[in-house]
Amino acid sequence: MKVVDLFSGCGGMSLGFQNAGFEIISAFENWDEAVEVYNANFNHSCVNLDLSQVEDYSVFKQLNPDIIIGGPPCQDYSSSGNRIAKDNANLTTDFANIVVNVKPKYFLMENVDQIKKYDVYKRAVEIFKNAGYGLSSKILDASLCGVPQKRKRFFLFGELGGIDDLFLPFLEKNLTKKPMTLRDYFGDSLNLEHYYRHPRNYNRRGVFSIDEPSPTIRGVNRPVPSGYPGHHNDTAPAAEVRPLTTIERSYVQTFPKDFDFLSISKTNLEQMIGNAVPVKMAEYVANAITDYVENKDHAKEVVKQDEQINMFELEVVNA
Repeated sequence: MKVVDLFSGCGGMSLGFQNAGFEIISAFENWDEAVEVYNANFNHSCVNLDLSQVEDYSVFKQLNPDIIIGGPPCQDYSSSGNRIAKDNANLTTDFANIVVNVKPKYFLMENVDQIKKYDVYKRAVEIFKNAGYGLSSKILDASLCGVPQKRKRFFLFGELGGIDDLFLPFLEKNLTKKPMTLRDYFGDSLNLEHYYRHPRNYNRRGVFSIDEPSPTIRGVNRPVPSGYPGHHNDTAPAAEVRPLTTIERSYVQTFPKDFDFLSISKTNLEQMIGNAVPVKMAEYVANAITDYVENKDHAKEVVKQDEQINMFELEVVNA
């Protein structure tokens, strides 16, 4: 299937879908450095475009995608660090408006795991439903999707003319029972047993073992501060460990070693890596979509049979 990636960042979601056999035909992003990195790693182009200002949808329609994917930012600042004049969460409805105007057969939206609490999510769902999309949503843990990282992300899948929640069994059936650890993924190649990841506050630990999933890779990466007091759950003394390097953090996000991040400034690079959808997580969801497209007719028959059984049981009870 032909894919267009909106709010693509440096290409984590695109690479995952490409690895799963999808054809990425174009991407769109409004962060100069991310566009530069994206275009250094893919044969198709990433277009620098402010997706909050789109009024003419022909640029997307002429691509005729089978599926539109994307992770619209849902925070106070855009990926480039500039405050959006309007509510940034509106980028979620901007994504929805592009989808319903282009009308691909499918779409996939990725976002923060708390998005269902926001009014903007309800507005986006209303836009999708009014356009005739059947919707399935799920919060996934990346460590159950082939990623050595405890990272929860929300996914909303839509099919034009589809049935709500029909996609969920396909999305859930290949999740692993055991979270993937850094040792599972890297073996001993990191040459460390413990490492530092700066906590949001000192009530949380800062030292982790490679025999557990990494905590969420964020957009900042700090050295061990001289004032770090230690924490009773640290897996080693802070004085004996170091933080993961920038490139090691990209590997935890499951970017391959040959992915070229160019000579981007460290600040931009850390944020770019932290913002990305883990490649293997995107690949997991893409494979579930392929499975769904190939087998959804059977799933619809099962749903139809279940509805007939439920209707029969209701008639018996009423009788």
